[in-house]
Amino acid sequence: MAQTLKFGSGTWANKKGSTLAYNDENENYKPLPFNFERDSIATRVNKEGLIEVVGNDIPRIDYTDNKEGVLLLEPSRTNLVTQSENFASGWSLDDATIVSNSTTSPDGNSNATLLKGNTNSSRHNLVTSGAASNTGALSVFAKAKELKYLQIASANTVNQYVNFDVENGVIGSVGSTFSDAKIEAIGSDGWYRCSVVSNNQFNGFYISLVSGLNSSWNESWVMPNNTDGLYIWGAQLEVGSYATSYIPTSGSTVQRAAETANGSGNSEVFNDSEGVLYADVSGFSNTDATPRVFSLSDGGGSNRIICFLYNTEFVANIQKLGETPIDLRINLGDIKSSIKASVKYKENDFSLYINGFKVASSSSGQTYSVGTLDRINFDSGYGIENFYGKTKEIGYYDTALTDEELEYMTSYRSLNELVTELNLNTL
Repeated sequence: MAQTLKFGSGTWANKKGSTLAYNDENENYKPLPFNFERDSIATRVNKEGLIEVVGNDIPRIDYTDNKEGVLLLEPSRTNLVTQSENFASGWSLDDATIVSNSTTSPDGNSNATLLKGNTNSSRHNLVTSGAASNTGALSVFAKAKELKYLQIASANTVNQYVNFDVENGVIGSVGSTFSDAKIEAIGSDGWYRCSVVSNNQFNGFYISLVSGLNSSWNESWVMPNNTDGLYIWGAQLEVGSYATSYIPTSGSTVQRAAETANGSGNSEVFNDSEGVLYADVSGFSNTDATPRVFSLSDGGGSNRIICFLYNTEFVANIQKLGETPIDLRINLGDIKSSIKASVKYKENDFSLYINGFKVASSSSGQTYSVGTLDRINFDSGYGIENFYGKTKEIGYYDTALTDEELEYMTSYRSLNELVTELNLNTL
């Protein structure tokens, strides 16, 4: 057994236009880079837990929720909030006051805003415009001070709101036309990113101080004084069914371009008659019907092994010109947590392993002639259906591994790893 291609698993090397996969047989290192493109800046969470901007065509290794890092690939999105950090401009106040540059923000600068209310029986919030008859994702970074309860709401109906406890990382009540509410710790300084999806329409963006986790939409209440508050930074409103990485703005909307990573390997790396394609990946949403694809192929659509996340399914499809495709799939229920997947191909011997279990197999089918397979792409093999998600690892083995080896490869090495990677809670 030889692992002829390695990518990730805590070992990363990037430069403009490239992220490194490699072969290290006999300690003889050979580069097998992915070609990377993104025609804009973007942000990532670095090893220190800080949000940083990276330049055009620089791949992003993100450490938001994984200490070993993941390759982050995202579609194009636009932040419709024109002042994402300066809440003194482009925002309206309703019985609230702000103090700019009050503490250190998630990017490490002293540019976070203190949001305070007053003792009127009223709403205490900030609001900005931005309306569409589309599904949109609303998000803001927040940190507790004297107050800890924050509400994100839209102006459409009383059913569009969600409450957060930004001291303990807890989500409270969620209105019926909001979905996918999340609160994610950012770094180690008490900051959380709060986000929610507004289904089918949004109109305005409220950031409100509220009295508790069960507060109503745009709650009116009497605060004990006019000095207590909490910190906010980095507001984002984007059209789409899930929140993506932060896009800073300072006076106008800003678009982050889509990302591609393709072309790792060559015909000498891959065995056309048998082998195993391995990946540790996750998606962003369980309701996105767009296929998110990675593949081993000849650069076309006829000879390829394509793996894709579609809604909550993981699918492996083995295609050879002139043969009936072999379809291996499973409905996982959730594709936002780590998926360790291995696809084995050999004449009349195909199988799909997911997280330590054989979930699908076929005992009939042909493989490829010599010199056919020559690349791994984060797409369907020829430039369409890009993969958008998080990739912890990609690997290729030039022999068909045994069931025991495939079970071991896709299992977790400890209970702690399993709990962490699957975003579970210990009781």
